[in-house]
Amino acid sequence: MSQAKTEFLDRSKTFWNPGKTQDWIDMGVDLVIDRREGYYLFDMDGRRLIDLHLNGGTYNLGHRHPELVEVLKAGTERFDMGNHHFPALARTALAEALQACAPGPHFKYTAYGSGGGEAIDIAIKTARHAAQKKKIVSIVKAYHGHTGLAVKTGDDRFSKLFLSHDTAGEFVQVPFNDLTAMEDALKDRDVAAVIMETIPATYGFPMPQEGYLPSVKSLCEKYDALYIADEVQTGLMRTGEMWGCTKYGVEPDIMVTGKGISGGMYPIACVLISEKCGGWLKEDGFGHISTMGGAELGCVVAMKTLEIVQRPEVRTMVRYISDYLRAGLNDIMAAFPDFFIGIRQHGVIMGLEFNHPQGAKPVMKHLYENGVWAIFSTLDPRVLQFKPGLLLTQADAEEVLRRVAIAIELARAEVMGGRRRMV
Repeated sequence: MSQAKTEFLDRSKTFWNPGKTQDWIDMGVDLVIDRREGYYLFDMDGRRLIDLHLNGGTYNLGHRHPELVEVLKAGTERFDMGNHHFPALARTALAEALQACAPGPHFKYTAYGSGGGEAIDIAIKTARHAAQKKKIVSIVKAYHGHTGLAVKTGDDRFSKLFLSHDTAGEFVQVPFNDLTAMEDALKDRDVAAVIMETIPATYGFPMPQEGYLPSVKSLCEKYDALYIADEVQTGLMRTGEMWGCTKYGVEPDIMVTGKGISGGMYPIACVLISEKCGGWLKEDGFGHISTMGGAELGCVVAMKTLEIVQRPEVRTMVRYISDYLRAGLNDIMAAFPDFFIGIRQHGVIMGLEFNHPQGAKPVMKHLYENGVWAIFSTLDPRVLQFKPGLLLTQADAEEVLRRVAIAIELARAEVMGGRRRMV
């Protein structure tokens, strides 16, 4: 580590976030991102990494995609953030574009936040108003953000610290893929909505069992609850279709998209609202106010993002790269079956499972040392989040696989002892 980086990390601990900065250092990740381009990150010391974290899918199209850079630059010639109180050209145009590609014909309105957590808050408030009930059901080990209502739907790791955990019984959690528990939570008809991340990311991408998500939607209909789809990390073509919930045969009542919709260029998140759930927008359009939500420059970038991800060649590339990487990962898994024990995958949504309670952490460290950035799953550190970009090239995929093989061998030796060469 250079002297300049050491000094900078000390400043980060002093003025920004001492705990997070030190935690990364302790895990062997002294990353300070400087220049970035496409799917490459460059450390402040000049070292290049291939980005397979993508900040949760924020960089689906890569860092500083040239078309997004251009549209943002052009937008500043005419627009700024705008005024959230008034009708706006870009804001309405994005809402129309989202309605056109929504997962069902019943979606009519879009409400805006500046980030995914705020958008989840809007979705929950919308559901409560529409249902005139307060209780919200989510999944054990869920993650939907850190804001006021969103944090209550997730694991208490993030809520208890700030005394924000639910104490009134308004937020109920049930195990993923357990329909009996879901029906038990809904059968009293006192639930406003079930909120589901289509494939739970921070939980390590456990895959929905066959028929699970449509059955949850059917239970919602049976017991007068709404279905909120959190598509922040599973939408925008990552499953090979525009929205992950569509891939599983679910038409939600409310849907949230964030991260990737920004193109990584301007903060924005969106809540798509069906006609039956949008009553508050007529009753009191000032009911939710967000100064930064739906900023016009963000809308300009988001419209271009939507256009790019819906190009036929992007869909084709997602399917090709996901199949190519899976074949290579299968070979690596076969070489280390006692350590690398599973691949959870739908399109370019992937989680690599290891036979150690913290197994993804040393894999992450050795990937970092070998020029690849991928992150462990916070709520299940056995699983490495492995998130290739939508436009990853075959050459980059080949390089990733070579580096993954090395990192897994080194991590296995570290946590299990002994070394075994790949054949």
